[in-house]
Amino acid sequence: MPRRKLPSIPDALLDQLLDGTDPRAAFNPDGVLDALKKALAERMLNAEMDQHLEGEAADGRTNTRNGYGQKTVLTDTGRLALDIPRDRQGTFDPQLIAKYQRRFPGFDEKIVSMYARGMSVREIQGHLRELYGIDVSPDLVSAITDAVLDEVAVWQNRPLEPVYPLVFFDALRIKVRDEGLVRNKAIHIALGVRADGIKEVLGLWIEQNEGAKFWLRVMNELKNRGTEDILLAVVDGLKGFPEAIRAVFPEVTVQTCIVHLLRHSLDFVSYKDRKAVATALKDIYRAIDDDAAETALDAFEAGPWGQKYPAIVQSWRRAWVEVIPFYAFPGEVRRSLYTTNAIEALNAKLRRAVRARGHFPNDEAAIKLLFLVLHRTEKAWIMPAREWTMAKAQFAILFGERFTKAQA
Repeated sequence: MPRRKLPSIPDALLDQLLDGTDPRAAFNPDGVLDALKKALAERMLNAEMDQHLEGEAADGRTNTRNGYGQKTVLTDTGRLALDIPRDRQGTFDPQLIAKYQRRFPGFDEKIVSMYARGMSVREIQGHLRELYGIDVSPDLVSAITDAVLDEVAVWQNRPLEPVYPLVFFDALRIKVRDEGLVRNKAIHIALGVRADGIKEVLGLWIEQNEGAKFWLRVMNELKNRGTEDILLAVVDGLKGFPEAIRAVFPEVTVQTCIVHLLRHSLDFVSYKDRKAVATALKDIYRAIDDDAAETALDAFEAGPWGQKYPAIVQSWRRAWVEVIPFYAFPGEVRRSLYTTNAIEALNAKLRRAVRARGHFPNDEAAIKLLFLVLHRTEKAWIMPAREWTMAKAQFAILFGERFTKAQA
């Protein structure tokens, strides 16, 4: 994306602005930049007033200016006193700074940006006081960030693609205060990959207890938003998931996430053995087909690592029905499932925000923060993964018309 070119300012004008002042003080509160911001804002407000009076005259109403009223607004650099033009009929409501607005355009966005980086309401309050000398109440910060919930509602109900070749489903554990107690809840995320390889977060759901009923509700929601088919669903042992998704999308292939399975396997292993065990497990997930993979799993079980860590083999065997489909795919598709590790890269960003917060006061606060993190992350998803070009060709062969429909 080309970088937007900023308008150039003539040196003569800069010299005039800085005449008789210390250039280093231009960025200070009440410095040249604040004076320029004030002058531009007041000029725009006066232009709005002129336009308003012209409209009144055109409609046959008599109205004139009636001096100025002063309003102090919060900006991203501090407080700014503005002279707001008034009219005699009291019908003027400026667009730049509305009648009851006390924050300069851009101020809300700065607070939302700090919140999205994991800062709490109190931390934002202290940050604004320390850097800009602005005292804002926690209620104001909460009101600004709560406005995001309207965006969440629109986003969560937006139309989806008719077909997604690949969707990752995963859960992230968080702590939420509920009825006076801090409880563990799960944030469930669906990350889709479109036919062009671009990733898209399909939705975000919070639930204390997952199960077939919950997943059936999620699948029906995706269908009601326009998704007619999912070719391959990658999931990590979510309770009740396979039955629920097949009830709504009967042709879907459900695949256990190999990355999650490997990580779960290494949870049983001491730190000094992890590298060797991870190397030994490659024979299983890199096997040419499911028969060779089962032979490799038997060999691992009979070998020294399987004898030392029997829980690893048990976890693979429990998930084996959803592991097997993986071996029917060629290498390019397999790499799309575990090499790009899309859901894990996303979860890493979400976990950082969750760790910074500790626990959330309610479900809405959790949804609000994670939505903002997802929204910031999605802006960077403008190119498909490197493996997708080859994987796309394989998807076209494996799924035929179902994949062709995704490209339409």
